[in-house]
Amino acid sequence: MSATDPLRFDLVVLGGGSGGLAGAFRAAEHGARVALLEPGELGGTCVNAGCVPKKAMWLAADLAHRVGHAAALGFAVPPRPAFGWRVFLTDRQRYIAGIHQSYRERLDRAGIVWMPQRGRLLDARTVETADGVRLRARRILIATGSRPVRPDLPGAELAGTSDDFFAWCDAPARVALVGGGYIAVELAGVLQALGSAVDVYARSPRLLPNADAEIAEQLQEHYRQLGTGLHLGYDLAALERDGARVRLRADDGARSEPYDAVLLAVGRRANTDDLGLEAAGVALDERGNIAVDARQDTRAEGVHAVGDVTGKATLTPVAIAAARRLMDRLFGGRPDARLDYTGIPTVVFAHPPLGGVGLTEAQAREAHGERVRVYRTRFRPMLQALADTSLCSLFKLVCVAEGEAPAQQRVVGIHLIGEAADEILQGFAVALKMGATLADLRDTVALHPTSAEELVLL
Repeated sequence: MSATDPLRFDLVVLGGGSGGLAGAFRAAEHGARVALLEPGELGGTCVNAGCVPKKAMWLAADLAHRVGHAAALGFAVPPRPAFGWRVFLTDRQRYIAGIHQSYRERLDRAGIVWMPQRGRLLDARTVETADGVRLRARRILIATGSRPVRPDLPGAELAGTSDDFFAWCDAPARVALVGGGYIAVELAGVLQALGSAVDVYARSPRLLPNADAEIAEQLQEHYRQLGTGLHLGYDLAALERDGARVRLRADDGARSEPYDAVLLAVGRRANTDDLGLEAAGVALDERGNIAVDARQDTRAEGVHAVGDVTGKATLTPVAIAAARRLMDRLFGGRPDARLDYTGIPTVVFAHPPLGGVGLTEAQAREAHGERVRVYRTRFRPMLQALADTSLCSLFKLVCVAEGEAPAQQRVVGIHLIGEAADEILQGFAVALKMGATLADLRDTVALHPTSAEELVLL
């Protein structure tokens, strides 16, 4: 195929991750002729080095905690049985291989042309593959995702990133996590539960700076009780080799104990390199993400972007939802379709999990001042109480009051940490999105005995 006779499509998608696949499938449902370019495994970060393998490891870690509870409740099991990491990886990768196969079958059924190639924009209508094939389309969707950042520090090459974690076949004896965001928090919890001694080094004064402060403080207390070392307000200057191990050196010159492995979890960077963005007239924002408006349009007419590459609410379900609504607008006859980026629920698979939707208490007070009302409950779930552990749950409602009556207090934030917080939050996020009041929650009969009932009893 020559430059004078390109393959023609209605839509060309760069990137076969969650956002790219969602966009391709929805456009094909609307009758569009679609090509998707993805040189790596289908599913992107989420399926291959993110949500899916992370949740699998979290489930294994959760079982490790529950085995300990079982021993406390009378089951004849050792308090910390050995974990067959390599055996579990076989099951994890088999599950992921099934997802890959499902995607391939869906692409075939939908009539989507999948090219295992990298694409580069020649202009706002033309994409060239790595082997020189040119594709012409009315619309181009960029969904190339992001990658872990490796900071410019001496010795940074001595550490791995979250991507490297998913290639491990055993738990190192001692691990340092550098970073205080959700990736560091999640990996620290998994490794601690599966046998590693873990320390977290974070520049911020607390973990999860974007979470509600009270919830983050409860998480920190949990992690300390579970044996995870927390070094907050830590400024890393360098990593240094100590034989086969690695030490961290702070700005003040202090050196850490040696670690068998160090993982960097200090953020991610959009995959925008060598995509031909300048030639197509696509602009980047000040953080290096593709600049898009509320409709996922770039500054180049006909070129759109979704997902991590835009830096907007970098979550898998957000990329999927944004892509589907974009395709509904472009090919489905819904000119006003776009994603509402407010009220997006988030969850962190810590131990125990935590999540939130809406405004944190600090955000609410900044926006609404004295009209903010906060309701909270701290309790031990039944399993923790029966096993006589000290770990507790904290559930919190943030309301804005037009008056003191419950019906006059609109729920603007829901923040949870504790067993099943991840599952509980989804339904309550619907209530918040619909404008629920404190009275609406209190008028709902509780399911007893559950942790979820605490939210309707506040």
